[in-house]
Amino acid sequence: MMPAMNSTTSPADLTHADIAFIGGGNMATAIIGGLLRQGRAPSSILVIDPSAEQRGRLSETLGVRTAAAPDAPEATLSSARTVVWAVKPQQFKDAASACAALTQGALHFSVMAGLRTDDIARWLGTQRVVRAMPNTPALVGQGMTGLFARPEVSADEREAVAQMVAPTGQLLWLSREADLDAVTALSGSGPAYVFYYIEAMVQAAQDMGLSASEGRQLALATFAGATALAAQSSDSPTVLRERVTSKGGTTHAALTHLENAGVKATFVAAMRAAEQRAGELGDEFGR
Repeated sequence: MMPAMNSTTSPADLTHADIAFIGGGNMATAIIGGLLRQGRAPSSILVIDPSAEQRGRLSETLGVRTAAAPDAPEATLSSARTVVWAVKPQQFKDAASACAALTQGALHFSVMAGLRTDDIARWLGTQRVVRAMPNTPALVGQGMTGLFARPEVSADEREAVAQMVAPTGQLLWLSREADLDAVTALSGSGPAYVFYYIEAMVQAAQDMGLSASEGRQLALATFAGATALAAQSSDSPTVLRERVTSKGGTTHAALTHLENAGVKATFVAAMRAAEQRAGELGDEFGR
């Protein structure tokens, strides 16, 4: 079981790092930042990443231990109670081959897109695997993470994972792993959809004579405000939309144009394409 996240690691525990990250990119950085805010000692966290630039950034900004490879003298990977897999799915097999023998006793937590726990468990030689689909707003504590745990993961381990993820934003446990493909399509890829619409609003602002900075301010505030209102309201998004839409008014003109262009149907189809691609990634990289 992973140690409780709400207490500072004692000096006796700092000889070896007990949480190891394989890969030190954005998602690893977000999770590590949350652990440190909870009071974890930086020296209790190890990040293995082949990039010297990435290792330097993590050491300087977060103070965690780093190593270029799992067999490096400073790696101490065999002491890790929890291993967080934050590499690209196409890199997993090579990384797993190098790490599996050193991590048999660890709980494994994957934030890799598409890769299924059956394949992760097979390559690592353990059934204690939790799979997650986070998103990039985790970097500012506003993320959304879908989680699935294999039956061999204990209730205490599930709780420890929840505590680890909690500082990055909201989380949702799923009973079926297949549902993570839908989570990937909605929230995993979702920030890109929002940024896409913000881009369009900024472009429209410029087309209508406003500056890019004015358009950006208006677009960001509108998205933030509308999201906050939807989150706090007991009314459905449909009802909230209808309240803004007076027949014959400006909003009605805009939404009529969107409906006539098939934007909603196209948007739904786009998310189904993302869901399908998530499944294809699992087929492609899990073999």
